[in-house]
Amino acid sequence: ALQSNENYESFEKIGPPGAPKLLSTHSPAALKVGTHQLIPKNLAASSRKPRHHTTVVTFPLGLENFISGNRSRHSAQGPDVSWEDYDSDGDGFALRRNRRNKSYRAAVTSLDIEAMTAGRKAGAKLKPVRENRAPSPGPRTLGRKRNQKQRGSFKDATPRLYQDVRERGLHSTTNDELLDDFVVVEHPVEEEDQNIVVRSYRPVQLTWSQLPQVKNTDILSIISPQERKRQEAIFEIMTSEHSYLHSLGILVRHFKSSDALRKTMTATEHHHLFSNISVIHQVSQRFFEDLERRHYEDPVIRDISDIVQNHAAHHFEPYIVYCSNETFQQRTLQTLLSSNAAFKETLKQIEGSADCGGLPMLSFLILPMQRVTRLPLLLDTICQKTPNTTAEYFAAVWALKAISKLVSSCNDGARRMERTEQMYTIQKQMDFGKIKPFPLISASRWLKKSGEVTVSTEVLSIWRAFSTRSYYLFLFNDVLIVTKKKSEESFVVQDYATLENVEVEVGEDAEERMSPGKSTSYLTFRLLMSKNSENRAEQIDLVAESRVDRARWIVALTKHKQDFSCTEGLPQYEATKAYMPKEPDELGLQQAELVIVQQKESDWCYGERMRDGERGWFPASCATEITNPTAMEHNVLRMKRLRKETNV
Repeated sequence: ALQSNENYESFEKIGPPGAPKLLSTHSPAALKVGTHQLIPKNLAASSRKPRHHTTVVTFPLGLENFISGNRSRHSAQGPDVSWEDYDSDGDGFALRRNRRNKSYRAAVTSLDIEAMTAGRKAGAKLKPVRENRAPSPGPRTLGRKRNQKQRGSFKDATPRLYQDVRERGLHSTTNDELLDDFVVVEHPVEEEDQNIVVRSYRPVQLTWSQLPQVKNTDILSIISPQERKRQEAIFEIMTSEHSYLHSLGILVRHFKSSDALRKTMTATEHHHLFSNISVIHQVSQRFFEDLERRHYEDPVIRDISDIVQNHAAHHFEPYIVYCSNETFQQRTLQTLLSSNAAFKETLKQIEGSADCGGLPMLSFLILPMQRVTRLPLLLDTICQKTPNTTAEYFAAVWALKAISKLVSSCNDGARRMERTEQMYTIQKQMDFGKIKPFPLISASRWLKKSGEVTVSTEVLSIWRAFSTRSYYLFLFNDVLIVTKKKSEESFVVQDYATLENVEVEVGEDAEERMSPGKSTSYLTFRLLMSKNSENRAEQIDLVAESRVDRARWIVALTKHKQDFSCTEGLPQYEATKAYMPKEPDELGLQQAELVIVQQKESDWCYGERMRDGERGWFPASCATEITNPTAMEHNVLRMKRLRKETNV
């Protein structure tokens, strides 16, 4: 509202008192005064708001929607929208021009002429500007509103999906720096018509040193650089647990609790698919709350090892149940995707939502296994940053042992369930016929590799060449069984021998002429059984389909005789994406997993997983070689220390 009459002195000086005041270019007042704009002083003043000191990011016009769209795709929770962080007149973020014209338009559309002519000048009101256009949508701000007080917590940041988190503790080296790994956006130079989009800058992943209660105090000048790194390692467990809990919530809310998805499967399939994930979510929630409580007690966190040790020893048992169900989970998901069109279509719609970030449900289902295997490495990072003569160091070692014991139980549970079910299935499919049978099912026996191989035609007799052209081999950890495939689920045993009585000879590569101008590689290998099922010597000449296939059979047949204790000089690879094994001789990988590669054949690598010593084949496209000698040396030292401290 206008507070005084002095804004309208020009009206009083025009015409006799009591005469009507007209705002027109044809009135006597207009002819006397000329082109005099009647604008209230408060509107005639500069309408430009003082700019706030904030970090800005400059984008070309037209890219904002694209950037905002990408942000919403990769973020499960949209950032807070604040119009206070922008300097705009409602036309989006075009150049700031025509400000005077807009001020004039606001003035002439806001003056209540009828009220002024009635003598109610003091009570005149400014009306809102009405324009025949819809306001253009503004971009989304990454920060909170200016009038909100920053809490100084990792919860201030929009949680990232755990699938997108790359913990620095998994890649630490002897000369690592957990700090200053974010791109700093400089303040732009203030210009009148600079085309910018203003955002409150926030790093992708908050570090301990960037917390306001740390950055704005003298804490960093008091503590040592080593303690600073230790605080960063502790804080990373908290922030990554926050992201992990966020992703678990998406799995429970959007997938497990989906009525549409539940209707496409049976209750048994639903249980096999999601198991006790709701319990896992509750366990993670309580773990995170304890970590968060410790975080709020003091900016400099003394220790969290007692929290990790307590939860690993007394509250994380549901992880063992979930990991033990992995075999049923993977098989159920594969069956539903291949034979249930309604399930596949419904799942596709859920996966396409913005909350899921366009990621498949499988990436959410493997989160508990992924998280529980990363925790020992994150705890080991704390051990490295803690002086080994302090009580905090020994507490961290005990926590590392507790979480490593849990991981071992999870791995054993998953393997035990898979192997037991597999052995029962194979036992039913075996027909020993005239061969002396033996009890196949044993707690200490498991399948290492199986598959069909061709018998070399050069050693077949005339009558045998037409009756048997291939064998189906079942290679267990202690015995090799040679069978003939009768049907998809039936095999007739031809012979068997314990692995200690089996030798392998690799033949020279040859080429077999198929037709004029065409030939195929002829990859042979020979099985020598010194004692077969009848305690006599036997040999079988076989042909592999490819070099990789032959290499995998040879490694599987001779693995028990190979010595892989020496790892010096062997190349190291880091997994760039997760890989789920499809065959018993393959190695499962998670993102950032480290592997010592002992053999490479074509597009496949055979190596040893550094965290637990498990060996197997994996596609070379899933990993990249580590070439930094310092990092390689540190990785080997870390592997030896972990296996010694955790009894792996």
